[in-house]
Amino acid sequence: MSNKLDLAYVKQLKQDTWENIESYQDPETPDALSSYTNQMKKALLADPSMLASLPEYLPVALFGNVRFPEQVHQKWKSWLADNTLPTWDEFKVSIAFNNEDIPLVKAAKEQSLTLLIQSCAVLFMLMIDDSVSQTDESDFDEYENESDDYSDQYDTNEDY
Repeated sequence: MSNKLDLAYVKQLKQDTWENIESYQDPETPDALSSYTNQMKKALLADPSMLASLPEYLPVALFGNVRFPEQVHQKWKSWLADNTLPTWDEFKVSIAFNNEDIPLVKAAKEQSLTLLIQSCAVLFMLMIDDSVSQTDESDFDEYENESDDYSDQYDTNEDY
């Protein structure tokens, strides 16, 4: 029997990861993200226990350096859709890490295999398929008829 993937946690981790990545994607400094991810790798290799308090550092450090072979895309989609945490044997053949990242992957696995898999689920969602975390359009139906007029409808005093 396989363990459950905590999809709510993965979605939060994805959001935290994306906020970090987005803050370093600047056209004026195109190497900023690469420099930042390299710093994350060095920091995590020096002290993998940081992952306990800063789990978003792992997917940030691996961002752009992980490959998901096309033949396993459906498997990842299935794991995410079914909230299934793959076993190590399933996981290790469903992803390709850059050789330079192997020491970090090993350190992360020693710290928390679950976090490593969750981080890679985040990367799959960011890089390949984000359909699992797409917001249902009906969630916004109640706002559809609202005006773009941001004035205070209760303020009758127009002299400020």
